[in-house]
Amino acid sequence: MNWLIQVLSVTWFALRTISQRKGAAAATVIGIGGVAMVFVGVLSIGAGFSAVMGSTGRDDIVLVLRAGADGELSSGIGGPEVKLIADAPGLARAADGTALASPELFVIINIPKRSTGTDANVPFRGVGPAAGEVRGNVQIVAGRMFERGRNEVIAGAQAAREFAGLDVGSTIKLGNTEWAVVGLFTASGGAAESEMWTDASVLQGAYQRGNTYQSVRVRLSSAEQFQVAKDALTTNPQLNVKVVREGEFFAEQSTVLNGYITTIGYVIAFLMSLGAVFGALNTMYGAVAARVREIATLRALGFGPGPVVISILVESLALALLGGVVGGVAAYLAFDGFGAATMNWQTFSQVAFAFRVTPELLVQAAIIAVFIGLVGGLFPAVRAARLPIASALRET
Repeated sequence: MNWLIQVLSVTWFALRTISQRKGAAAATVIGIGGVAMVFVGVLSIGAGFSAVMGSTGRDDIVLVLRAGADGELSSGIGGPEVKLIADAPGLARAADGTALASPELFVIINIPKRSTGTDANVPFRGVGPAAGEVRGNVQIVAGRMFERGRNEVIAGAQAAREFAGLDVGSTIKLGNTEWAVVGLFTASGGAAESEMWTDASVLQGAYQRGNTYQSVRVRLSSAEQFQVAKDALTTNPQLNVKVVREGEFFAEQSTVLNGYITTIGYVIAFLMSLGAVFGALNTMYGAVAARVREIATLRALGFGPGPVVISILVESLALALLGGVVGGVAAYLAFDGFGAATMNWQTFSQVAFAFRVTPELLVQAAIIAVFIGLVGGLFPAVRAARLPIASALRET
């Protein structure tokens, strides 16, 4: 009990005297806060991208691709195969009995970014009549749906925000064909919002694709029917396809970029942490130097070295945690919801998304800040505990 009282007394005294060292303390808080802010800011890119890709997937929606294809660009499915896919068991069906299946064509076009004017690869998707029903989350938020058989497009809300020429009522020339932008749509924040859509048959003619598609997106009658549909399609000798859940498909697409961003974020945080540790060491050594006689007096009065070490560590951790909180709040205010676009390395096209500062990132930033404070306060704390009492009392 006596030891605990000593710890509380010395720690409270150390925290109360921080204001006497406010310059050095502020420098430590700002330095550690900078580490936390940059760490959260970088990783919020990956979190935002993963959120877009993750919100796209549903367990009751599957993509049918050519066997061996690692994405839509490398896939190819003929018109006769589309009919066979639509006849598979386990698919959801409309009131008239037709399968909820959307044969789709996927091409990449160049459109300048609004912010820089530089060209970016934008997905241009031709969809079947049932595309909206298959996905179930497509909503026209401005203008109207394109008419089938006409050179009309609708643009995803994120694409219209990031890329020039996609305002409702505008006309955009792609190759030798002019397209009228007649509407904007949302898709629950998913990857489709970074695309332009038109009638698949019109897109086939414009890009001379004949009666071919690259994927067929189908909706199952229930998520449990996945294996039934997959077995029927992959064992059909007339087909050479693979079947994958939409969620798994987009999760795989986000893996490369998210892993790259996470690695960069941790490397940057580590390098910045080295500087922050030295800053914390300087602050805490200064705190010990300024309190040499106080610490010696406490030791002479019977306070043990343990409470002194703990008090220095608590002071360092308090400053570090404050820095982590300041950096996390600053990162949230600066980055959360910030719109951007990045390359999807699976399709080599741009995906528009918003930075996302998650609670998990803030917790990780706080842990890094506490680690910096622990390392920065440990050696000064040990030095304070080892101060010779007699010589320390004689210092002025």
